[in-house]
Amino acid sequence: MNASVIGGGSWGTAFARLLANAGIKTELICRRPEQAAKINRNHRNPDYLRHVELPRELTASSFEANEIGKSDLAAVAVPSRAFRDVMRKLAPGVNPQAAVLSLTKGLEPGTLKRFSQVLKEELPAPVNTRVLVLSGPNHAEEVAADIPTASVIAAADKDLACQIQGKISTTAFRVYVNTDIIGVELCAAAKNVIALAAGMSDGLGFGDNAKAALITRGLAEMARLGTSMGAWPGTYSGLAGMGDLIATCTSRHSRNRRAGELIATGMSPEQAEAGMSMVAEGLASAASVRELARRQGVEMPITEQVCQVIYEGKDVRAAVADLMTRAPVNE
Repeated sequence: MNASVIGGGSWGTAFARLLANAGIKTELICRRPEQAAKINRNHRNPDYLRHVELPRELTASSFEANEIGKSDLAAVAVPSRAFRDVMRKLAPGVNPQAAVLSLTKGLEPGTLKRFSQVLKEELPAPVNTRVLVLSGPNHAEEVAADIPTASVIAAADKDLACQIQGKISTTAFRVYVNTDIIGVELCAAAKNVIALAAGMSDGLGFGDNAKAALITRGLAEMARLGTSMGAWPGTYSGLAGMGDLIATCTSRHSRNRRAGELIATGMSPEQAEAGMSMVAEGLASAASVRELARRQGVEMPITEQVCQVIYEGKDVRAAVADLMTRAPVNE
Protein backbone atom coordinates (compact mmCIF):
# COMPACT_ATOMS: atom_id res chain seq x y z
CA MET A 1 0.00 0.00 0.00
CA ASN A 2 1.21 3.54 -0.84
CA ALA A 3 -0.07 6.63 0.94
CA SER A 4 0.12 10.39 0.61
CA VAL A 5 -0.57 12.69 3.57
CA ILE A 6 -1.44 16.24 2.50
CA GLY A 7 -0.37 18.85 5.01
CA GLY A 8 2.97 19.23 6.80
CA GLY A 9 1.59 20.45 10.14
CA SER A 10 1.62 18.58 13.45
CA TRP A 11 -1.23 16.19 12.70
CA GLY A 12 -0.15 15.50 9.13
CA THR A 13 3.40 14.79 10.32
CA ALA A 14 2.27 12.49 13.13
CA PHE A 15 -0.12 10.60 10.86
CA ALA A 16 2.49 10.20 8.10
CA ARG A 17 4.93 8.84 10.69
CA LEU A 18 2.26 6.42 11.90
CA LEU A 19 1.64 5.11 8.38
CA ALA A 20 5.34 4.76 7.60
CA ASN A 21 5.95 2.83 10.81
CA ALA A 22 3.02 0.57 9.89
CA GLY A 23 4.95 -0.51 6.80
CA ILE A 24 3.08 1.72 4.34
CA LYS A 25 5.19 3.57 1.77
CA THR A 26 4.28 7.15 2.66
CA GLU A 27 4.96 10.66 1.39
CA LEU A 28 4.18 13.83 3.32
CA ILE A 29 3.04 16.55 0.91
CA CYS A 30 4.05 19.98 2.24
CA ARG A 31 2.88 23.40 1.09
CA ARG A 32 6.44 24.75 1.04
CA PRO A 33 9.12 22.89 -0.95
CA GLU A 34 11.84 24.08 1.45
CA GLN A 35 10.04 22.37 4.34
CA ALA A 36 9.92 19.14 2.36
CA ALA A 37 13.62 19.41 1.51
CA LYS A 38 14.56 19.79 5.19
CA ILE A 39 12.43 16.79 6.15
CA ASN A 40 14.14 14.65 3.52
CA ARG A 41 17.57 15.85 4.60
CA ASN A 42 17.22 15.77 8.39
CA HIS A 43 14.29 13.34 8.94
CA ARG A 44 12.63 15.92 11.17
CA ASN A 45 9.95 18.49 10.47
CA PRO A 46 11.61 21.89 11.01
CA ASP A 47 8.33 23.61 11.87
CA TYR A 48 6.19 21.09 13.80
CA LEU A 49 6.98 18.28 16.25
CA ARG A 50 10.63 19.24 15.86
CA HIS A 51 11.73 16.81 18.57
CA VAL A 52 10.30 13.78 16.73
CA GLU A 53 12.63 11.76 14.51
CA LEU A 54 10.83 10.61 11.38
CA PRO A 55 11.35 7.22 9.74
CA ARG A 56 13.91 7.27 6.95
CA GLU A 57 11.35 5.48 4.79
CA LEU A 58 9.07 8.54 5.03
CA THR A 59 9.65 10.99 2.20
CA ALA A 60 8.41 14.54 1.80
CA SER A 61 7.23 16.29 -1.34
CA SER A 62 5.44 19.49 -2.32
CA PHE A 63 2.07 20.55 -3.69
CA GLU A 64 3.78 21.06 -7.05
CA ALA A 65 5.73 17.78 -7.24
CA ASN A 66 4.41 14.63 -5.57
CA GLU A 67 3.34 11.04 -6.19
CA ILE A 68 -0.28 11.26 -5.10
CA GLY A 69 -1.31 9.63 -8.38
CA LYS A 70 0.37 6.40 -7.23
CA SER A 71 -1.12 6.35 -3.74
CA ASP A 72 -3.83 3.96 -2.59
CA LEU A 73 -4.65 6.28 0.33
CA ALA A 74 -4.69 10.08 0.33
CA ALA A 75 -5.12 11.61 3.79
CA VAL A 76 -5.90 15.34 4.06
CA ALA A 77 -4.63 17.23 7.12
CA VAL A 78 -4.88 20.91 6.24
CA PRO A 79 -6.65 23.73 8.13
CA SER A 80 -10.34 24.21 7.43
CA ARG A 81 -9.76 27.63 5.87
CA ALA A 82 -7.50 26.13 3.18
CA PHE A 83 -9.18 22.75 2.72
CA ARG A 84 -11.14 23.34 -0.48
CA ASP A 85 -8.40 25.36 -2.20
CA VAL A 86 -5.83 22.66 -1.50
CA MET A 87 -8.08 19.88 -2.72
CA ARG A 88 -9.03 21.83 -5.84
CA LYS A 89 -5.32 22.05 -6.63
CA LEU A 90 -4.46 18.39 -5.90
CA ALA A 91 -7.68 16.54 -6.73
CA PRO A 92 -6.96 16.08 -10.47
CA GLY A 93 -3.83 14.11 -9.64
CA VAL A 94 -5.37 11.70 -7.12
CA ASN A 95 -5.33 8.01 -8.04
CA PRO A 96 -8.88 7.20 -9.29
CA GLN A 97 -8.86 3.99 -7.22
CA ALA A 98 -7.59 5.59 -4.01
CA ALA A 99 -9.43 6.04 -0.74
CA VAL A 100 -9.44 9.66 0.49
CA LEU A 101 -9.40 10.21 4.24
CA SER A 102 -10.17 13.58 5.85
CA LEU A 103 -8.20 14.29 9.03
CA THR A 104 -9.47 17.89 9.36
CA LYS A 105 -11.96 18.77 12.10
CA GLY A 106 -14.43 21.57 11.55
CA LEU A 107 -16.83 22.94 8.97
CA GLU A 108 -16.08 24.86 5.81
CA PRO A 109 -16.44 28.59 6.56
CA GLY A 110 -19.29 30.13 4.63
CA THR A 111 -20.89 26.99 3.23
CA LEU A 112 -21.07 25.16 6.62
CA LYS A 113 -20.34 21.94 4.74
CA ARG A 114 -18.66 18.95 6.32
CA PHE A 115 -15.30 18.08 4.78
CA SER A 116 -16.49 14.76 3.41
CA GLN A 117 -18.99 16.82 1.41
CA VAL A 118 -16.22 19.13 0.19
CA LEU A 119 -14.17 16.12 -0.90
CA LYS A 120 -17.10 14.66 -2.82
CA GLU A 121 -17.53 17.96 -4.62
CA GLU A 122 -13.87 18.52 -5.48
CA LEU A 123 -12.72 14.98 -6.29
CA PRO A 124 -13.44 13.49 -9.71
CA ALA A 125 -15.41 10.28 -10.14
CA PRO A 126 -15.02 7.52 -9.12
CA VAL A 127 -12.67 8.48 -6.27
CA ASN A 128 -15.32 10.85 -4.86
CA THR A 129 -17.30 7.77 -3.79
CA ARG A 130 -14.37 6.51 -1.66
CA VAL A 131 -14.34 9.20 1.03
CA LEU A 132 -13.76 8.57 4.74
CA VAL A 133 -13.10 10.66 7.85
CA LEU A 134 -10.97 9.95 10.91
CA SER A 135 -11.66 11.48 14.29
CA GLY A 136 -11.32 10.92 18.00
CA PRO A 137 -8.99 11.93 20.87
CA ASN A 138 -5.91 12.04 18.65
CA HIS A 139 -3.46 14.70 19.83
CA ALA A 140 -0.57 14.70 17.38
CA GLU A 141 2.05 14.99 20.13
CA GLU A 142 0.91 11.71 21.68
CA VAL A 143 0.41 9.83 18.40
CA ALA A 144 3.93 10.86 17.38
CA ALA A 145 5.26 9.46 20.67
CA ASP A 146 3.49 6.10 20.16
CA ILE A 147 1.37 6.65 23.27
CA PRO A 148 -1.68 4.31 23.09
CA THR A 149 -4.47 6.04 21.19
CA ALA A 150 -7.90 5.03 19.89
CA SER A 151 -9.65 6.58 16.92
CA VAL A 152 -12.68 6.07 14.69
CA ILE A 153 -13.00 5.89 10.92
CA ALA A 154 -16.38 6.81 9.47
CA ALA A 155 -17.63 6.16 5.97
CA ALA A 156 -20.87 5.33 4.24
CA ASP A 157 -19.09 2.28 2.78
CA LYS A 158 -18.41 0.05 5.80
CA ASP A 159 -16.31 -2.39 3.79
CA LEU A 160 -14.00 0.41 2.71
CA ALA A 161 -13.75 1.68 6.30
CA CYS A 162 -12.86 -1.81 7.52
CA GLN A 163 -10.22 -2.11 4.80
CA ILE A 164 -8.49 1.11 5.87
CA GLN A 165 -8.96 0.20 9.54
CA GLY A 166 -6.92 -2.95 8.98
CA LYS A 167 -4.15 -1.07 7.19
CA ILE A 168 -3.55 1.73 9.70
CA SER A 169 -4.15 -0.02 13.03
CA THR A 170 -0.97 -0.60 15.06
CA THR A 171 -0.04 -1.67 18.58
CA ALA A 172 -0.23 2.01 19.58
CA PHE A 173 -3.12 3.18 17.38
CA ARG A 174 -6.40 1.26 17.67
CA VAL A 175 -9.07 2.15 15.09
CA TYR A 176 -12.81 1.53 15.30
CA VAL A 177 -15.35 1.78 12.46
CA ASN A 178 -18.54 3.86 12.43
CA THR A 179 -20.90 4.40 9.51
CA ASP A 180 -22.34 7.61 11.01
CA ILE A 181 -20.20 10.01 9.02
CA ILE A 182 -22.53 12.96 9.77
CA GLY A 183 -22.27 12.46 13.52
CA VAL A 184 -18.52 11.91 13.55
CA GLU A 185 -17.85 15.09 11.55
CA LEU A 186 -20.28 17.24 13.54
CA CYS A 187 -18.73 16.00 16.79
CA ALA A 188 -15.31 17.04 15.51
CA ALA A 189 -16.52 20.53 14.64
CA ALA A 190 -18.60 21.28 17.72
CA LYS A 191 -16.25 19.91 20.38
CA ASN A 192 -13.62 22.53 19.51
CA VAL A 193 -16.06 25.27 20.49
CA ILE A 194 -16.73 23.65 23.86
CA ALA A 195 -12.96 23.34 24.34
CA LEU A 196 -12.64 27.11 23.89
CA ALA A 197 -15.15 27.49 26.73
CA ALA A 198 -13.21 25.02 28.87
CA GLY A 199 -10.04 27.02 28.27
CA MET A 200 -11.79 30.22 29.23
CA SER A 201 -12.82 28.51 32.46
CA ASP A 202 -9.18 27.63 33.12
CA GLY A 203 -8.09 31.17 32.30
CA LEU A 204 -10.50 32.55 34.87
CA GLY A 205 -9.12 30.17 37.49
CA PHE A 206 -12.29 28.11 37.82
CA GLY A 207 -12.14 24.54 39.11
CA ASP A 208 -13.17 21.00 38.29
CA ASN A 209 -16.86 21.64 38.94
CA ALA A 210 -17.02 24.24 36.20
CA LYS A 211 -14.99 22.13 33.76
CA ALA A 212 -17.18 19.06 34.35
CA ALA A 213 -20.34 21.12 33.83
CA LEU A 214 -19.03 22.57 30.57
CA ILE A 215 -18.06 19.15 29.23
CA THR A 216 -21.35 17.54 30.20
CA ARG A 217 -23.65 20.31 29.02
CA GLY A 218 -21.45 20.87 25.99
CA LEU A 219 -21.92 17.25 24.98
CA ALA A 220 -25.68 17.66 25.37
CA GLU A 221 -25.82 20.61 22.98
CA MET A 222 -23.48 18.88 20.52
CA ALA A 223 -25.82 15.89 20.47
CA ARG A 224 -28.89 18.10 19.94
CA LEU A 225 -27.31 19.57 16.84
CA GLY A 226 -26.19 16.22 15.48
CA THR A 227 -29.45 14.36 15.94
CA SER A 228 -31.33 17.24 14.31
CA MET A 229 -29.25 16.55 11.20
CA GLY A 230 -29.64 12.79 11.19
CA ALA A 231 -26.68 11.70 13.30
CA TRP A 232 -26.91 8.58 15.45
CA PRO A 233 -27.16 9.53 19.18
CA GLY A 234 -24.74 6.75 20.16
CA THR A 235 -21.93 8.46 18.25
CA TYR A 236 -21.88 11.16 20.92
CA SER A 237 -20.99 8.67 23.66
CA GLY A 238 -18.15 7.24 21.57
CA LEU A 239 -14.62 8.26 20.63
CA ALA A 240 -15.65 11.02 18.23
CA GLY A 241 -18.01 12.55 20.79
CA MET A 242 -17.27 12.06 24.48
CA GLY A 243 -13.73 10.81 23.89
CA ASP A 244 -12.55 13.71 21.78
CA LEU A 245 -14.44 16.24 23.90
CA ILE A 246 -12.73 15.11 27.11
CA ALA A 247 -9.29 15.18 25.52
CA THR A 248 -9.79 18.56 23.87
CA CYS A 249 -11.20 20.21 26.99
CA THR A 250 -8.56 18.91 29.41
CA SER A 251 -5.28 18.30 27.60
CA ARG A 252 -2.21 20.51 27.75
CA HIS A 253 -1.81 19.68 24.04
CA SER A 254 -5.22 21.12 23.10
CA ARG A 255 -4.87 24.23 20.94
CA ASN A 256 -8.51 25.18 21.42
CA ARG A 257 -8.38 24.86 25.21
CA ARG A 258 -5.19 26.92 25.25
CA ALA A 259 -6.68 29.57 22.96
CA GLY A 260 -9.67 29.92 25.27
CA GLU A 261 -7.36 30.22 28.25
CA LEU A 262 -5.38 33.02 26.59
CA ILE A 263 -8.54 34.87 25.58
CA ALA A 264 -9.77 34.78 29.18
CA THR A 265 -6.55 36.48 30.26
CA GLY A 266 -7.23 39.40 27.91
CA MET A 267 -5.80 38.40 24.54
CA SER A 268 -7.77 38.79 21.34
CA PRO A 269 -8.43 35.60 19.36
CA GLU A 270 -5.86 36.75 16.79
CA GLN A 271 -3.24 37.31 19.49
CA ALA A 272 -3.99 33.94 21.08
CA GLU A 273 -3.54 32.05 17.82
CA ALA A 274 -0.42 34.00 16.90
CA GLY A 275 1.06 33.29 20.32
CA MET A 276 0.63 29.55 19.80
CA SER A 277 1.99 29.66 16.23
CA MET A 278 -0.65 27.05 15.39
CA VAL A 279 -4.24 27.03 14.16
CA ALA A 280 -7.01 26.62 16.74
CA GLU A 281 -9.84 25.31 14.55
CA GLY A 282 -12.51 26.33 17.03
CA LEU A 283 -11.81 30.01 16.40
CA ALA A 284 -12.81 29.50 12.78
CA SER A 285 -15.56 26.90 13.20
CA ALA A 286 -17.46 28.46 16.13
CA ALA A 287 -19.35 30.82 13.82
CA SER A 288 -20.19 27.94 11.49
CA VAL A 289 -21.46 25.74 14.31
CA ARG A 290 -23.60 28.59 15.68
CA GLU A 291 -25.06 29.35 12.25
CA LEU A 292 -25.78 25.68 11.62
CA ALA A 293 -27.59 25.47 14.97
CA ARG A 294 -29.65 28.55 14.16
CA ARG A 295 -30.66 27.11 10.79
CA GLN A 296 -31.69 23.87 12.51
CA GLY A 297 -33.55 25.68 15.30
CA VAL A 298 -31.29 24.05 17.92
CA GLU A 299 -30.37 25.81 21.14
CA MET A 300 -26.62 25.78 21.89
CA PRO A 301 -26.10 28.23 24.77
CA ILE A 302 -22.41 27.52 25.42
CA THR A 303 -21.59 27.88 21.74
CA GLU A 304 -23.58 31.12 21.60
CA GLN A 305 -21.64 32.65 24.50
CA VAL A 306 -18.28 31.54 23.09
CA CYS A 307 -19.15 33.23 19.80
CA GLN A 308 -20.14 36.44 21.56
CA VAL A 309 -16.78 36.46 23.34
CA ILE A 310 -14.53 35.73 20.36
CA TYR A 311 -16.42 37.63 17.64
CA GLU A 312 -18.25 40.39 19.49
CA GLY A 313 -15.81 41.23 22.29
CA LYS A 314 -18.08 40.19 25.14
CA ASP A 315 -16.42 39.96 28.55
CA VAL A 316 -15.81 36.33 29.53
CA ARG A 317 -17.20 36.80 33.05
CA ALA A 318 -20.36 38.32 31.60
CA ALA A 319 -20.73 35.25 29.39
CA VAL A 320 -20.39 33.00 32.43
CA ALA A 321 -23.02 35.02 34.28
CA ASP A 322 -25.43 34.74 31.36
CA LEU A 323 -24.98 30.95 31.25
CA MET A 324 -25.48 30.56 34.99
CA THR A 325 -28.64 32.68 35.10
CA ARG A 326 -30.50 31.09 32.20
CA ALA A 327 -34.07 29.99 32.93
CA PRO A 328 -34.19 26.69 34.86
CA VAL A 329 -34.69 23.60 32.69
CA ASN A 330 -34.77 19.83 33.06
CA GLU A 331 -31.59 17.91 32.37
